Amino acid sequence: MIEICTIGGYNEVGKNSTAIKIDDEVYILDLGIHLENYIKYTQGEDIININPRELMQAGAVPDISAIDEWKSRVKMVLPTHAHLDHVGAIPYLANNFKVPILCTPFTSEVLKGILAEDKIKLNSNVKSMSANSFFQASSNVKIEFVHVTHSTPHTVMIALHTKEGVILYANDFKLDLFPTLGKKPNFKRLEELGNQKVLALICDSTYASDARKMPSESVAKQMLREVMLGIESKNKHIVVTTFSSHIARLNSIVEFGQKIGRKIVFMGRTMSKYVKAAESTGIANFTNKVEVLKYSGQIKRKLNKISKERGKYLMVVTGHQGEPKSVLSKMMNGELKFNFFPEDHVIFSCKTIPTPTNIENRQKLETSLRNFNVRIFRDIHQSGHAAREDLRDLINLVKPRHIIPAHGERKMTSSLGDLAVEMGYKKGQNMHLMSNGERIRL
Repeated sequence: MIEICTIGGYNEVGKNSTAIKIDDEVYILDLGIHLENYIKYTQGEDIININPRELMQAGAVPDISAIDEWKSRVKMVLPTHAHLDHVGAIPYLANNFKVPILCTPFTSEVLKGILAEDKIKLNSNVKSMSANSFFQASSNVKIEFVHVTHSTPHTVMIALHTKEGVILYANDFKLDLFPTLGKKPNFKRLEELGNQKVLALICDSTYASDARKMPSESVAKQMLREVMLGIESKNKHIVVTTFSSHIARLNSIVEFGQKIGRKIVFMGRTMSKYVKAAESTGIANFTNKVEVLKYSGQIKRKLNKISKERGKYLMVVTGHQGEPKSVLSKMMNGELKFNFFPEDHVIFSCKTIPTPTNIENRQKLETSLRNFNVRIFRDIHQSGHAAREDLRDLINLVKPRHIIPAHGERKMTSSLGDLAVEMGYKKGQNMHLMSNGERIRL
C-alpha cells in the first residue's frame, strides 16, 4: 500500500515537503521554509533557538503534525536540491525524526554550512549520494537520484522504486538542453522509467501556465554578455546582483568581468556560503578569480576603497529581491556607505519573485537607486523552472499512471492539472489536485 501526504508546498510556493508511506516505511522528500513568512517571523534576524511549533504556526515551515502518527516509521529525509524552500526547514524539524538525511554532494555541503554557521546540532547524519545513483534503503524500497538541470547545481528528481511501481518526485527542475554548467538532464533514464511502471509523478507546477519551453541558461548568459560587454562602462561602477545559489550564473558574471578587466568581489554571507559549497565539491573554482567577503566590516572597508577607484571593480552582491538586510540595500540606506554616480551600472540578473513583500522591497530599492541616476538593467534572467511545454514533455517521457501537481499556489497546480486533463488524465481519478496536509492512497 502506498500513501502520500502533501505536507507543504501545495497551497503556496515554498515550504515544500511530501511524505510517502510505502507499507510501514515513510520517506520525507524535501523540508523547506516559506521564505517570506520566515523573514516576517524572524524580522530578518538570525535567531538560532526558534521554537519549531511557532514556525509551523507562522506558516514558515511545513506543518509536520500532518504525519504525527507516521513519525516512528520515517526512515529517511531526502531533499532534492540546495534551495532553502527545499532544505531550509531541516535544521528546525529533522530532529523530530532522527533519521539519515540523504542528498547530493552540493546540497549536503550547503546544509552542513547552514548548520555550522547557526551552531545547530542534528541527531541525524547528513549523507551524500551522486546524481544518477541508487541506494537500497530496505528490502522494499530503492532510492534513485536522476540528474536534472535547475538554477542550482546537483539537483535531482527522486525515484522511489517499490513493488507497486515507481513514485517520481520532480519538484524544481528545468529541461535545459544547453546548460552552461554540468550536463543535460538524464533524458535516457527518464525514458527508461517511463517504460517501467511510474505509478505517480509529483510535479513542479510553478510555470505550468506559461505556454512555452523555458529558455536555456545559455540564453541568460547571452543576455548578460550583451549588457556587460556590449554597453560602455569605462570609469563606471558596475554592481551585479543575482541568486547566491545560482553557481552557473555566477560563473558567467565572473567570465565577463574578467573580459572587461575588472577586479571581481563577491559580497554577502549567503553568497559566501554557496560559493564555498561549490568549491568544496569541485563544481566551480572562484578562489583565484574572485575576492569573497562575508562580513559587514570587511565589506565596509572594501566599498570605501572601491568608491575611490571607479571603473576598476565588478561588485557581485546579495540583494536581488531588495531584501532589507542584503548588501545592496545596505549600500542604499547608508549602513554600508557607498558613492554611486550618474550612469553607473546596476544589473539585476534575476526576476522579482512576485510576493507583496518582494515587490515592495524591490520598488524601494530601485527608487533609491534612481535618485543617483544610475542605469538599471532588470530581468537579465531565465528561470530554472519548467514551463508548460517542458512539463508536457516530461509527462510524455515518464507516462505516469497518476499525476499530483505540487510546488505552487492553487492557480499554478490547477494549470498543471489542466494540462494533464488535456493529455487524457481525469480529475479525481488519476489527476489529483491536493492541498497541504491531505493524503491519498494509490
